[in-house]
Amino acid sequence: MSALSQETLAAMTLARMSYFHIPAMRELYAEAGSFSAVIENHNNILDIAPTASPRLVNSLKNIGKLQERAAEEAEYVASHGIQVLTIADESYPKRLLECADAPLVLFYCGNGNLNMKRVVNIVGTRHATQYADDCIRNLVEQIGTLCPELLIVSGLAYGVDIMAHRHSLENDIPTVGVLAHGLDNLYPPRHRETANMMVNNGGLLTEHFTNTNADKVNFVRRNRIVAGMSDATILVESAAHGGGLITCSMAKSYSRDVFAFPGRVGDKYSEGCNNLIRDNGAMLVTSAEDIVKAMGWDDDARLATARQKGIERNLFPELSEEAKAIVDALSKENDQQLNVLIANTGMAVGTMQAKLFELEMQGVVKPLAGSVYHLMK
Repeated sequence: MSALSQETLAAMTLARMSYFHIPAMRELYAEAGSFSAVIENHNNILDIAPTASPRLVNSLKNIGKLQERAAEEAEYVASHGIQVLTIADESYPKRLLECADAPLVLFYCGNGNLNMKRVVNIVGTRHATQYADDCIRNLVEQIGTLCPELLIVSGLAYGVDIMAHRHSLENDIPTVGVLAHGLDNLYPPRHRETANMMVNNGGLLTEHFTNTNADKVNFVRRNRIVAGMSDATILVESAAHGGGLITCSMAKSYSRDVFAFPGRVGDKYSEGCNNLIRDNGAMLVTSAEDIVKAMGWDDDARLATARQKGIERNLFPELSEEAKAIVDALSKENDQQLNVLIANTGMAVGTMQAKLFELEMQGVVKPLAGSVYHLMK
């Protein structure tokens, strides 16, 4: 990778300085005309930017150490194939650029287009259930078919995040993980294999320099990037005060659309979603088509072609009467033990076991621990 330009180095320096004062620095950048001009006139900034605040004026007088740190970071990114994207670069996420607190600089390792025609993020609890995994798997599979030029974003955390990334990769959909630390590290470490796959079909994105810890405040700040670079935020499962709700709130503040999957009343990790829907903070979603319609994405070529040909996604494959009885029973109450299914359907043990095996082979049910069967679709 070639050496970074002076303008990019200047942007990195100022990004380090203005971490908590981004809007003010963006105004200064606009008035000065370039990051380099700000650096070159750091001792007399009022000459070229008369509206600069006293705080910024004082901060700019002591940027020597920040320039040294930017130079160190430049060496790291150059030796690790990392892209440095400033707000002036074409590859910088244009949706994020619309947000006043968008980072001056982003570090990106990957090959995905951050300005894909459609960008959605999928967020939710770290304690995701099987229900969440089912929702995400079906959503990703469907939306990938309906919207071929799609990028899926999340935060690479446990639960909903990693499910979103993995199901995206399974469906060959580019997926980007926004990190709460630098690209010299990965949290949580057990997601390294998935992260490596994402670099080849999507990527890893962060505003942080190397040697930055994954502190709590960084996760909150990370959420604004997830929300800001997306057309829509999709909440799958969340407790009443879950972190996914922060991303939804940020998305609303950026005038972005928010969707939430409803859950069963009383379920801890559906409470946040249900409350958000009840309070009109999110549109209820049960399928990818709900999102496509609400977003006005019906004109996507693949969706139009599918409709012209009458292609519809069947909820289940062709089933025998016995198999349908099992599906009906699990539709009413999922995750039933074998003996309960037998009682609810009146089916003989041998027939039940044979039909469950057929349904498992068709991907309709999934056996869980304790002879429990879970309806997948």
